[in-house]
Parts: sequence; structure tokens; C-alpha cells
Amino acid sequence: MKTISISDINLASQLLKEEYIVAFPTETVFGLGIIYDSERAFEHLAEVKRRRPDKPFTLMCADISDIDNYAVINERAKRLIAHFLPGELTIVLNIKPGLPQWVDFGTGHIGIRVPDDEIVRKMIRLVGKPLLVPSANRADQRPLTTSDEVISEFGEEIGGVVLGRSKGATPSTVIAAYDKITMLREGKISLADITKVLGGD
Repeated sequence: MKTISISDINLASQLLKEEYIVAFPTETVFGLGIIYDSERAFEHLAEVKRRRPDKPFTLMCADISDIDNYAVINERAKRLIAHFLPGELTIVLNIKPGLPQWVDFGTGHIGIRVPDDEIVRKMIRLVGKPLLVPSANRADQRPLTTSDEVISEFGEEIGGVVLGRSKGATPSTVIAAYDKITMLREGKISLADITKVLGGD
């Protein structure tokens, strides 16, 4: 299939529902999205990303209220979600049982983000289920920020590319929120920002 240049999120959501990979801009960088519960789409995404097979992808939800369907939200996480999401924070939490194996690779953990981009969130709502969304780049390469860069890099390996430019150039901050907060990747939201919200907890 030839990669489709997309200017309509209705088309983007339809391609996602048909298990294609769709690239789209967010408030951080461009992402590569698939519906979370398609093993075929997952295998294709892992191949395109050239990502090692034991590193899960972030689950992107349309709304904060969706998180509880997929992860166990502890008190620390609840405070951080209320303050930072929707936004540039991915929170790693314990996964709820019953989700496909490839979502967490049996680790029991899942990284969840709700983007602060209403167009992306509307697209996910149109799909009707969350997406697995890593940044749009090959493994260990810099994240891409424009549709032109994505088309140049991935050619016809993906189903569609939403035209445009991401609002930022830095991937989201990633933290694990358990008995203590662990910084896994620092973006615009710093560990100091997180500690301040938790009151040093």
C-alpha cells in the first residue's frame, strides 16, 4: 500500500482501525500510532521501528478517565496525573490484567500518556480505543518533527502520515510512579517539577 498523506483525522482514524501504522504530530514530537489490541499492527510497528522485542510501547489515551481501564493508579500517580495530564508526561504504572501480552511483554508495567493536543485526542476517540505510540524514528535515532521527515525516513512502510509539524522537538518525560518516583527519561518536565507537585514525597 502506498503511504497516504492525510489532512483529515477521520481518514487517519479509519486507517488506524484497519490496523495500519499512522504517523501524526503531537505537542512533543511526531508519533507512530497503531491500535493497541492488534498483534499484526504491533509486529509491523516493531519491525518499522527496528526496536528490540522486549521494550513495550507507550499507551496513548484520549482522556484521563481512560487510564483506570488499563493501569492501577496509586496515590502518587493520581496527583501527578491531575497536575500534568493531558501533557508531556508518560507515567509507568502496574498494568491491569487481561491486556494483550505485547502491550507489556509480561513485565506487569505499562507507560501511559494523555497528549495535550485536542486533534490527537479527537482522533483517538474516533478510533474508539487507545493507541500504542512510540516516537517517529528508528531505534536510537533522533525523533522526527515534520511530516516531510517522516515520509523521507519511512517511505511506504507505514499506512499514512498526518501532514504538519509537531509543536515541540523533545519527547515526553517518562517516570515510574511506585513507592518512589524514578526518572526514566527527562523531557521538559523535570524531576524537580514532579517533586514539587508531590511536596517532596
